[in-house]
Amino acid sequence: MNPIINEITASQVKKDTTPFKVGDGVKVHTKVREGDKERVQIYAGIVIARKGHGIHETFTVRRMSYGEGVERVFPVNSPNIDKIEVERESEPMKARLYYLRNRLGKAAVLVKEKRYEAPAAN
Repeated sequence: MNPIINEITASQVKKDTTPFKVGDGVKVHTKVREGDKERVQIYAGIVIARKGHGIHETFTVRRMSYGEGVERVFPVNSPNIDKIEVERESEPMKARLYYLRNRLGKAAVLVKEKRYEAPAAN
């Protein structure tokens, strides 16, 4: 990317973002304005894609709502994102999990979870 654009957008890039990857189950806390009030709404699902870099980086979260798959794309550096919580970590087998779109029911949210092994006792 152009170094001039990087310099201009450097102040807008968030430095305290939670590290997450494709396949992780996340809760995205977004700020919603209704009239003169502001509240935080949570969107929970599986990250199926991350695209871009720098100020233009986005991620797609998919969840099942009343048996229908719903996807939403969030900019990583958006001021409307309050925080991102990682519910469960996974071992992604691919860079994009678009194959989850073709699955139905419980299989649509199944991703290989990360195994935690206890340290060996000496």
